[in-house]
Amino acid sequence: MRNLFIAGAGVAALVTSGCATTSPEPRPEAAAAAPAPEAPATPVAPANPLLAKWAGAHGGVPPFDQVKVADFKPAIEAAMDAMRRELAAIANNPDAPTFENTLAAMEDAGRAYANVETLYGIWGSSLSSPEFQVVEREMAPRFAAFDDEIAQNEALFRRIEAVYNSPDKAKLTAEQQRLAWVHYTRFVRSGAKLDAAAKQRLGAINQRLASLYTSFGQNVLGDEEGYTVVLESEADLAGLPDSVRAGAAAAAEARSLKGKWVITNTRSSMEPFLTYSSRRDLREKVWRNYVNRGDNGDARDNNAIISEVLKLRAERAKLLGYPTHAHWRLENAMARNPERAMELMEAVWKPAVARVREEVADMQKVADKERAKLKIEPWDYRYYAEKVRKAKYDLDQNEVKPYLQLEKLREGMFWVAGELFGFTFTQVSDVPVFHPDVRVWEVKDRDSGRHVGLWYFDPYARPGKRSGAWMNAYRSQERFRGEVTTIVSNNSNFVKGAAGEAVLISWEDATTLFHEFGHALHGLSSSVTYPSLAGTNVARDYVEFPSQLLEHWLSTPEVLNTFALHFQTGKPIPQALVTRIEKAATFNNGFATVEYLSSALVDMKLHLAGDVTIDADAFERDTLKALGMPKEIVMRHRTPQFGHVFAGDGYSAGYYSYLWSDTLTADAFETFTEGKGAYDKSVAERLRKSVFSVGNTVDPADGYRSFRGRDAGINALMRKRGFPVPAAAGAQSKSTR
Repeated sequence: MRNLFIAGAGVAALVTSGCATTSPEPRPEAAAAAPAPEAPATPVAPANPLLAKWAGAHGGVPPFDQVKVADFKPAIEAAMDAMRRELAAIANNPDAPTFENTLAAMEDAGRAYANVETLYGIWGSSLSSPEFQVVEREMAPRFAAFDDEIAQNEALFRRIEAVYNSPDKAKLTAEQQRLAWVHYTRFVRSGAKLDAAAKQRLGAINQRLASLYTSFGQNVLGDEEGYTVVLESEADLAGLPDSVRAGAAAAAEARSLKGKWVITNTRSSMEPFLTYSSRRDLREKVWRNYVNRGDNGDARDNNAIISEVLKLRAERAKLLGYPTHAHWRLENAMARNPERAMELMEAVWKPAVARVREEVADMQKVADKERAKLKIEPWDYRYYAEKVRKAKYDLDQNEVKPYLQLEKLREGMFWVAGELFGFTFTQVSDVPVFHPDVRVWEVKDRDSGRHVGLWYFDPYARPGKRSGAWMNAYRSQERFRGEVTTIVSNNSNFVKGAAGEAVLISWEDATTLFHEFGHALHGLSSSVTYPSLAGTNVARDYVEFPSQLLEHWLSTPEVLNTFALHFQTGKPIPQALVTRIEKAATFNNGFATVEYLSSALVDMKLHLAGDVTIDADAFERDTLKALGMPKEIVMRHRTPQFGHVFAGDGYSAGYYSYLWSDTLTADAFETFTEGKGAYDKSVAERLRKSVFSVGNTVDPADGYRSFRGRDAGINALMRKRGFPVPAAAGAQSKSTR
């Protein structure tokens, strides 16, 4: 959990903080798991419940009801010591290296450590109190040092290398050979072949980076909690629908400001305010709070951290033999190198910018017609885009939102999971949770009744919880020492309404809900032998493919007709409204694409710049100017708050992954539409067999070809976004093969 896959998700070998998915490494405790050969039993301190094997129903569950912040440090230290002994037993085994006594044994090592890491990561992302942050700052460099200690264990690496290079490897199963490649490659990429001096310097870099990542994330969280806009009167609420007012009132009451309204500094609060508020002065204030997180010139300013992070990453890449950090990060991704990622981004950038020009022109016409006497600015974009949507498509999001109840959409996701993957979900109350808002469902196979795993749902924003939405894997599926089922969670930041009131969400938030559930289904569908290869432990630019694909099912008639029910009348969304939604499917895609893609391009260019000293604000400004960034839009994640990239390595030089994955997504969904439709059973079975169940047991390109029968090109992506489809030759050159 500290090693987040996210994510954002969460991602690419288990790295920090993604938007989407997070998966633990090493692996959590397995039921009936055998210890590593000759390894002494892991000592368990009865006084520290974090070290105990997970007990209870469903193959054991995290002991959330027993966690105390004071227990983290001693538990981490004890678990590290236990893992050292387990790995030493493998490294010093006098028998010749074999797959079983080396690689399989490594799959068993560090299970107690993984359990502690899981709990630690949950507290860091969801319950980050000042008390916990003190522990986090102290332990961050120690985690990095421990990772390097393992990666630089020469005796252990020699055994891994011997198995990887052995002629007997050909006798292993395909999955075992893939595991050998994964472990060998991970160690080499982590510096296992460096000389002693280089290893020492690499360790120092990693420890410093870990501290910087922690500070970066805590600074952004501090700005999210420290900068809010308090609305004092009814006049400040002008234009806001009842659902937004209710959420703001609840946020105020939670801050002991009953009778007032609070717009918090998170996307789920900011976006609806900018969409509906007719108070332009307040829109600007809310917008500036949000886009200036980490960039306020105060103690929480992240610019110096970014500069140091980039320098250290560039130095690390050179130590490891790569020209830049971007080349190191993409070596084992589907893209393989930054050039191919840039080629795809640049192919989409120009048509996206052209579409933005059209969108801005339409908005300016509305503003001029209203005699607003303004030029469209970033804090106006969502507000006037909504007016254009109404004028062009007779579609007002306020018409749609009453039908988008969070709980009904959750039921809809469960139904989709049943239709595509044969899963059933039953809420359970026999497991502890880490916050009263969290609920848990048992997942079973519909046909056999077999227990598949647990799904935890943590939907609401609160102090100490990082913004955004993500999926966690608390325990990976495996079966090499017996059948072990997975535990996954989805985490969001919806604004919680008053008790008993339906929580209404936007279409965009509903899409994100389905997206993150796609990550969860990826984990729940896993059917592999070794936990290192399970679920979402795949290349960063592939992990977003299953999640982005599931977004398509939100708009299917089967979901809308049954689960998009009016929160007051209970009536399904009218077909006429659904038709208008379909007609507006590509509306505002210029904005959405440019907002995202500008972040991805800046990320990549920052990490291709090498070891030059970079002023983050200046680099961002100059790069966007050179790209021709429309002045009416800012990056979805400005550099000083870009947690995907600077709160860890997770999506560093990898934010392009969403576009790469969406290229696959658009092409893959056309497989359904070319068949019998979105619920085509035969296509769904191919998808489960070739993509969702295989984890990292196969190369992702091979997995996609197995599903689709060919590589994906760019044409389906351009059709999905409503952009011009390029000539056939150009499309082929930008294939994701």
